[in-house]
Amino acid sequence: MPDNLAGKVALVTGSSRGLGAAIAVKLGQHGAKIAINYFHDDQKQGANKVKDIIVAAGGHADIFVGDITDDADVSAICHSVRHKLGDIDILVVNATGPQPTIAIEDLSWDAMLQQLHFFVKSPMLLIKQVVTAMKQKNYGRIIHIGSEVFDSGMPQKSHYVSAKGAQLGLMRSWSQELASFQITVNLVAPGWVPTERHANDPEEPMIEYTNNIPMKHMGEADDVAEAVLFLASDSAKFITGQRISVNGGNTMT
Repeated sequence: MPDNLAGKVALVTGSSRGLGAAIAVKLGQHGAKIAINYFHDDQKQGANKVKDIIVAAGGHADIFVGDITDDADVSAICHSVRHKLGDIDILVVNATGPQPTIAIEDLSWDAMLQQLHFFVKSPMLLIKQVVTAMKQKNYGRIIHIGSEVFDSGMPQKSHYVSAKGAQLGLMRSWSQELASFQITVNLVAPGWVPTERHANDPEEPMIEYTNNIPMKHMGEADDVAEAVLFLASDSAKFITGQRISVNGGNTMT
């Protein structure tokens, strides 16, 4: 069991549903005070549900609304978290947006930028808000949620795959820059894990994907949350700059 996170403050972006919700609940179950983040109105109910689960288990959580790709919103979110919960000790960069299928012939720079906003701009805005306090404490955990697609590739998703590759580069560079401050920076790379956003995915590709996984079944959101919990804990205090693939052996990294 990873060390208890009591007294730590964790901001999990995009945590009203899916992987983010599972991560928020898991960290909350282990004592962290959770800052739940969402942006769109249709996610409010999910955010309240996540908060209720954490509080019902004896934990502490609050909700912070804002667009994590917007400079002013990120500043406001982090200021509010610091005011209500304290300095952010654990940052989980999870939020994502639509990932449309686009053939090369139809690819535009705007489509590339949309993905870079989530996976490069947002992490940059967030880390700038938390890194000073982390350095002062000589403690911090920054955990990116990446994807196996950077290793496997994905046709008609080059805008998404390339942005995920850039996110991996950020993680590696930041881990070296922050290591002397005892701030760890790592990335969890899930495979295709069914969540609410996959509710309308066709069945045939899912079956084909599952058949190719060495473990012969898809993962669950809790599998990803467990990896994040480990990296957030003192058990992983000497692990930085690493990518952990949570995909049943679908890629070897």
